[in-house]
Amino acid sequence: MLPTRYARGDFRQLKASATLCCFLAAGLLAAAILASTVAEAGTLVVELTNAKGVKMVGAIQRWDQDGNHRQPVDPKAVIDAPRVDATAVPAGNGKWVFKDLPKGKYDLVILAEGKLRVEGFEFVPVKEFDPFLPPDGPIDDEARQSVLKDIEQSKHYENKVVPLYLTGDKKVIRVLVMLIRDLPTSYTPGSGTIRHEVWQYNWNYGGWQKDKRTKVLDRLLLQVDQLRQWTWLWDPKLGGIEIGDKPVTIKYEMPTANQRKLKGLYPY
Repeated sequence: MLPTRYARGDFRQLKASATLCCFLAAGLLAAAILASTVAEAGTLVVELTNAKGVKMVGAIQRWDQDGNHRQPVDPKAVIDAPRVDATAVPAGNGKWVFKDLPKGKYDLVILAEGKLRVEGFEFVPVKEFDPFLPPDGPIDDEARQSVLKDIEQSKHYENKVVPLYLTGDKKVIRVLVMLIRDLPTSYTPGSGTIRHEVWQYNWNYGGWQKDKRTKVLDRLLLQVDQLRQWTWLWDPKLGGIEIGDKPVTIKYEMPTANQRKLKGLYPY
């Protein structure tokens, strides 16, 4: 039998009070988690010059901290609507703003009129436990020519295999490679493929040897006549942008059709 002070009505009241305390504690915990999430979000401002015709500025959180894909490569990707994790809002005068961007590293992608796509990238690890490499790693001319010659002489399913950017040191060289198949295939008549990968060459036994593994950035299937109309350029300046608690501003000059300073796909 309950003691006098714990009569049935008092016991129910005590139980209700305990339940209320649990709800309050859960609410406070949720608020703390939300506040922590907001605190880890940042603002990214992209200031573009020569920005006439820009239709979209997106941010892709492509890799995790170990260089693994955060999401699988989309086999149904389309060239004029890339998958992004966030989209900036235009603020006038060539300024685009990402608000509440979760903490992490991002590659930017910019779409503009005239079938123009400009995209950032990083030299992601190809092998486990390897680091990301900076885009300006020192490569001597002999090593560079050796790697370029190997790519040129290798046989591939694609009929156009183009090394775009190289970085590395005396032990490892990484290459951003564009691979295009615009010859007839067994796919839909008139279709072709384009993809971009990071390849790695390792210095072994007095020579540069290509690692069998690669890191695929994208893989697209589209009509060849459409592919040949596009300008799809790559720039490491738009890659690996670190977002933390403090606002970040990126100033970037959009390429013009006649410059051809950046490497990638041009109409042909």
